[in-house]
Amino acid sequence: MTRGDVVEAARVSIARGSRSFAAASKLFDKPTRERAWLLYSWCRACDDIADGQDHGHGMTVVDDPMARLARLSVLTELALAGEPTGEPPFEALRIVVAETSLPHGFARDHIAGFALDAEGWRPKTEDDLLRYCYRVAGVVGCMMAVVMGVDPQDEATLDRACDLGLAFQLANIARDIDEDASVGRCYLPTDWLAEKDIRVAALMAPAHRPALTELVARLTTRAAAFEESARVGTPALGFRSAWAVLAAAKIYGDIGRKVAARGGHAWDSRVTTSATEKIGAILLAGRQAGSRKARYSGGPGGGWVRPRQRP
Repeated sequence: MTRGDVVEAARVSIARGSRSFAAASKLFDKPTRERAWLLYSWCRACDDIADGQDHGHGMTVVDDPMARLARLSVLTELALAGEPTGEPPFEALRIVVAETSLPHGFARDHIAGFALDAEGWRPKTEDDLLRYCYRVAGVVGCMMAVVMGVDPQDEATLDRACDLGLAFQLANIARDIDEDASVGRCYLPTDWLAEKDIRVAALMAPAHRPALTELVARLTTRAAAFEESARVGTPALGFRSAWAVLAAAKIYGDIGRKVAARGGHAWDSRVTTSATEKIGAILLAGRQAGSRKARYSGGPGGGWVRPRQRP
């Protein structure tokens, strides 16, 4: 299995798994683009193995979650050690680790998110939710930043990269509440549900739709705040990387905004962005990237601090 073979498999994976990320990735220079595809391929495979799905589609209730977790953990550790795995997505991680200064702790933090799902975990508070979102998405933002050339010691830029991952995941949760409920999952904090007197078992009941809409508005408002915070990190990136990040932020941010705008009808059909909207986001992001140092220098963070890596 050559590097070219693994890169091609990763390209196919991102094209199947996320049109939004695939579109944004085209803005990177070739080396960064390939490594972004490779990292995506590993993240996508972990998610698919854990949830019994195919490139994010057809999530099911799995009867062996701990065995699945053990498999992706073993393969990930082999890749981190530079050992051949025989599986393209984990070979993809091995290549990224070999070609960048990616901290191994980031990959392990990501696996820890799948461990929470395997255990049937649910968040009690908003902080619980954000710690989960860090593991499954915020740390992916950190890894992507390293792939883009950010020094792993540049905590400020990694914080902003984490914020973008948090924004993406909160928008995902808002969009996918119905799908998650169908397999017995709920990522809304139990404190929030208790406040509205909503039982998880009856989450999607029509009688709860107005209250559920209010809770989802909290998610999308937090997502928008993290999205704006993430933009502050783009002056630390090269033009093409900043362009890709800003395009992804706009494309995925629009999903959260559409969910909020639909209110109680947010789950009647899956929220997406059209090809025309993606092109518009890419053009806008190009202008923003060109003026990023004046536009986004300084400013507050997203209001949540990610866990720091151990030495």
